[in-house]
Amino acid sequence: MTAAAITRPPMRRLTSVELRKMTDTRSGFWLLVSVGLSALAVVVLVLTVGGSDDRTFDSMFGDCVGIVSVLLPIVGLLVVTSEWSQRTALTTFTLVPERARVVTAKLLAGCVLALLAVVASLAFAALGNLIAGGSWDFTLTHLLGGALYELFGMLGALALGLLIMHSAAAIVTYFVLPTVVGIVTGVVTALHGPAKWIEPTQSTGPLADGTVHGADWAHFAVTVGVWVVLPLVAGMLRLRRHELK
Repeated sequence: MTAAAITRPPMRRLTSVELRKMTDTRSGFWLLVSVGLSALAVVVLVLTVGGSDDRTFDSMFGDCVGIVSVLLPIVGLLVVTSEWSQRTALTTFTLVPERARVVTAKLLAGCVLALLAVVASLAFAALGNLIAGGSWDFTLTHLLGGALYELFGMLGALALGLLIMHSAAAIVTYFVLPTVVGIVTGVVTALHGPAKWIEPTQSTGPLADGTVHGADWAHFAVTVGVWVVLPLVAGMLRLRRHELK
């Protein structure tokens, strides 16, 4: 057995390290605090001014998932781009020369954080519903949809960060590009049909709302291919050719 094989860190350890990178930096910590406060603020707002239909466990879970998905993916994006903005890529890939394993660990860590956010959304929604005394009706389809919604945002941000490799540019692109696509597909009549397959707001909205059915799953699958798989593959190709400094 070679020395490299003996010292090769297991994927579990790499994922744990990447998860720690997402949470123990100043930017990561305050982003996570902002995410939690945003979810709490949504519940308080619903309890304060929401109607009876809004003060249910199902509805508040969808609201929490929606607001969490705005900021949480930035944590994942930064854990990728910071390797170059903070000049840690050389250290990272020297310790683990197999670049694909590092990227896989980042993706797994992002998935763990996204699923933890879903659990937190359930907790906030349950707390709000206890106070409101609303309905506890809830379906596993909505839970699955909420989890996929958060995973889509996180993995899309990680893929975009890997492709662009620059924090500011990646963050701007993450927020601006979907908005531009949404405006264009909304203005151009010929794109109204294809928009269901490529415009992320339309294809992922039913997941957060718990109204996904039938063709919505196909729309979401195509959207994942466009916004996650394609940039991830392109980012991996760029990473393989990128010179570490």
